[in-house]
Amino acid sequence: MKVKATDSALKLIEELKAQHGEELLFHQSGGCCDGSAPMCYPRNEYMVGSSDVKLGEIGGLPFYMNDDQYEKWKHTDLTIDAVKGIGGMFSLDNGTGKRFLTKSEICLVVDNDNKKN
Repeated sequence: MKVKATDSALKLIEELKAQHGEELLFHQSGGCCDGSAPMCYPRNEYMVGSSDVKLGEIGGLPFYMNDDQYEKWKHTDLTIDAVKGIGGMFSLDNGTGKRFLTKSEICLVVDNDNKKN
């Protein structure tokens, strides 16, 4: 599983860093209040738990997901985008006129030895 960001998301991340400082993080929401959305928080205001899995970094910020959600998505690559809209209620993108959006692709495992030509 990989996580990456579009240029649009990277631009929004830089705007949020300029406004809120460099110490931010992402956590993929599991669907409670704000649906399944990537949420951006100040690091000192979000407690990463022992059940959170770090998927990588986007824009220099760590990106986490809960381990039970990770088990369901572990064969999926994630691309974080920023689109026009209202951000997650608790996420720093709220009020910017843009919101982060997770796009995913299923990672197919191909056994080339069994592939028919």
